Amino acid sequence: MILETTHSCPLFIGWDVGGWNCDRNANSRDALVVLDSKRNILGQPWRGNLRKVINEAGDTREWIRALLECCQLEVPDNSVTATLAIDTPLGFSQAFRQLIAGDGVAGPVGASADNPYLFRHTERMLFQRGLTPLSPVKDMIGSQATKGMHALARFAPENPATGVWTSGNTLTAIEAYPAACKPSALVRKLLQPYRNAVANTQADTWHTTGYRFGINHEDKRDALLCALVAWLYHFQPEALYQPDEATPAAEGWIFAPRDALTGS
Repeated sequence: MILETTHSCPLFIGWDVGGWNCDRNANSRDALVVLDSKRNILGQPWRGNLRKVINEAGDTREWIRALLECCQLEVPDNSVTATLAIDTPLGFSQAFRQLIAGDGVAGPVGASADNPYLFRHTERMLFQRGLTPLSPVKDMIGSQATKGMHALARFAPENPATGVWTSGNTLTAIEAYPAACKPSALVRKLLQPYRNAVANTQADTWHTTGYRFGINHEDKRDALLCALVAWLYHFQPEALYQPDEATPAAEGWIFAPRDALTGS
């Protein structure tokens, strides 16, 4: 499929991140879904390992083109712009970074959800609002986290705002959390066009045999949820939980739907 795109009509890419060497991991690999401004799925959702793509892309535009090519999309020129929502921690906590750099300790450590070494400010805020995010330190997602951060450092090195990375006007990247989308009535509404009509199936239920549009694996489903967060970030940012003043800029931020959080 050949895309006709302009800077005024960005694409929205969801990336569910697999480990660096996830080629043979049956359960978790990289997955990509691309949406247009009307939330149409473009090309074919993709699942595999992006390590080779990351290594071989020479700059941001090559990176975007390579992601689109994974999804069987061809860009005739370099005018394409994209918002990329990434499902992996895109930073480590300030306390953890200070600890490993020998710059001091955090003080008394109590409950796991409040542990400043294990969880960033954004994750601790989500715990307080009824969600249970994973830790890149203790939950075996360090491979995915370093993969996402490596890609940002190469292709979106500018950090103009907390939780936002860019490369000029070409790419904007944020962190998404698909599990935070599942309780969201707004996201369930946005998902409706992608579901098969299956008799006696609840609106929030997915079936492996009932997917349409090539969303035939949980990794791809999570990539679709990320792409919807990217779309919301562009068109309805007020629907997403935003960083507060206490958020350390270097830690990043998880953009989760507000209506999925208790007390928000």
